[in-house]
Amino acid sequence: MSYVLIACDMDETLLNDQHEICQRNVDAIIRAKKEFGVKFVPATGRGYLSIQHNLKTLGLYDEANEYVLSFNGGALTENRGNNLIQFKGLDFLKMKEIFEYGLDKDVCIRVYTKDQIFVFNLSESEAIRINSLKVPCNIMSENKVDFLADEQIAKILYQNLDIPYLKALEHKMKSITDGHCSVTYSSNRYMEFNALGVDKGQGLCDLVNILGLDIKDTIAVGDNYNDLAMLKVAGLSVAAQNATQDIKAVCDYTTKADNNEGVIAELIEKFIFNQ
Repeated sequence: MSYVLIACDMDETLLNDQHEICQRNVDAIIRAKKEFGVKFVPATGRGYLSIQHNLKTLGLYDEANEYVLSFNGGALTENRGNNLIQFKGLDFLKMKEIFEYGLDKDVCIRVYTKDQIFVFNLSESEAIRINSLKVPCNIMSENKVDFLADEQIAKILYQNLDIPYLKALEHKMKSITDGHCSVTYSSNRYMEFNALGVDKGQGLCDLVNILGLDIKDTIAVGDNYNDLAMLKVAGLSVAAQNATQDIKAVCDYTTKADNNEGVIAELIEKFIFNQ
């Protein structure tokens, strides 16, 4: 089988626990592109502007005909000039409803526009993560989002390290989310709300159609629930060793390496280089 595109989750998959790309991954990705013509497409819940330094590490920064899926598939950009090819945002009033529902819950709330992040009720654990990721955030002092009414909203999320607590909220929120939102989980700390029908799987399908490729010729790799949709549609699905058990259960292959040991390098060596 000759694969032509790898769609790769970032946090806890491509990135190690220091939020960096290990050299083993870098070398394999660059060689796969140079010698085998394989496209490497970051597929992340983050915004595309927040991963530009990672693109530089991989030699993909500002490159034509190279792409990023961001906001869990809510945006598709070409790396050259961060050209926005597709944006599927969340309705402002729905975002506001979710924001207000969370005000009396034990959650830190993040609201994503196309180019900024706004954080309310910052938790200690989230403050540590924001500092380590070095992603600029606007810390909100007031519990209102009306100032964002004219902005394009990418998504909203709740943060709590207690995933069962977040999953219990999902059940209680069905009157708000059903028929309006895609709900998923990531990084063992986030409950994410995108527009209905938005996920990494649909984003990958859209990109494949734009490029005139066959979805069977793609590899998807990830570790958590927001990766599930793309793992299901890709020709080959790969779970990182540190992935949740539910993700491993649906994947064709689980790497021996975890995110600190070169997940991407292992799958490239096995399925691209055929080593």
